[in-house]
Amino acid sequence: MTDFEKRLRNDLEPLLASPDPRERISAYHDMPYALFRYDPEQEFSLRREITMLTTRLTQKGKRITRISLAQCLHEAITSQRPLEDWYEAEQAGTVDDTVQTITNILEERAPLVDLVAKRMPSNPDPRTDVVLINRTGALFPIYRTFSLLEQLKGRVLVPTILFYPGDLDGAAGLRFMGALDAEHNYRPKIF
Repeated sequence: MTDFEKRLRNDLEPLLASPDPRERISAYHDMPYALFRYDPEQEFSLRREITMLTTRLTQKGKRITRISLAQCLHEAITSQRPLEDWYEAEQAGTVDDTVQTITNILEERAPLVDLVAKRMPSNPDPRTDVVLINRTGALFPIYRTFSLLEQLKGRVLVPTILFYPGDLDGAAGLRFMGALDAEHNYRPKIF
């Protein structure tokens, strides 16, 4: 069993299966979410583990909502133009121009925070509902998850875990995909 599998099964799962996991997830009442860090190379193993975690939690009476940030990204960019046009635009310009354009879309025209918030459970019950946000690596290098988490403050009402591909830097710093400079301002708990 890998390190992330042990942390997922021994640390995170029992917490999410508890009758009301909010207090153990976060010290902030308006931020009932945490991050689960894993190595980017373990993406496919993580997806398999999330599927099994979903099954086990469902069997314990939890209602699981999975939110794919890759799907949110796809929805945001295709709301502006067809996907084929993005390929042509990238070939006509620079990668930096394309990254900046998509960043602007996720911040202003089709805000990522709104796309995530609309996928949250309807009639949320913090004792029953659990949200698992994955496919975070799809945002690399376009959008840092720190921004998303800060904007979700007050909009997340149920225990929520964002699966974060990256490296731990000190006690609370994270390097997105192990490549970007570490962000040390994460307030949510890191598993």
